[in-house]
Amino acid sequence: AMALCLKQVFNKDKTFRPRKKFEPGTQRFELYKKAQASLKSGLDLKAVVQLPPGESINDWIAVHVVDFFNRINLIYGTMSEYCTERSCPIMSGGLKYEYRWQDDSKYKKPTKLSAPQYMCMLMDWIEMLINNEDIFPTRIGVPFPKQFQQVCTKILTRLFRVFVHVYIHHFDSIINMGAEAHVNTCYKHFYYFIREFSLIDYRELEPL
Repeated sequence: AMALCLKQVFNKDKTFRPRKKFEPGTQRFELYKKAQASLKSGLDLKAVVQLPPGESINDWIAVHVVDFFNRINLIYGTMSEYCTERSCPIMSGGLKYEYRWQDDSKYKKPTKLSAPQYMCMLMDWIEMLINNEDIFPTRIGVPFPKQFQQVCTKILTRLFRVFVHVYIHHFDSIINMGAEAHVNTCYKHFYYFIREFSLIDYRELEPL
């Protein structure tokens, strides 16, 4: 029954966003299938995140960034009815951590936003980046830009804040929905991945 309940939760597909998919036949689609297969086989997550022999590190990172975006987006989508302007007027992780939003267009200075506003800005911003061919090229033989890993660090650092907020402010909702095991696995996978490739500054990890 628990599995069924979880299935309903994650099939509601309350993502605010269409899921980003990999084109079949591409190198990245093959890598994605490989990554998903080892994840499903229940291998140790520390082993699952390691770069397969002979594969390009940027392709491997690209596949994971897109996959984590899809999955964290879905986790937050299922929580979003509990995360409102009233319940979460500040985007925070407990009393010690407050996250302000900054981008290159509307919010040039770090700006206080409610958690739902922050999440909305964040998901829009990531979606824009991963659909940008100059940053996440999908055509064979088109190289990644020099700043690719820096961009991914920024994306993953901000996605980590979704976990911080959800765990600290909405953990009771996760438990009530029977989604605890799913969220924990996703978090562990994410954590091992960013540690394997040193993609997030250690200080950012402190809240959890």
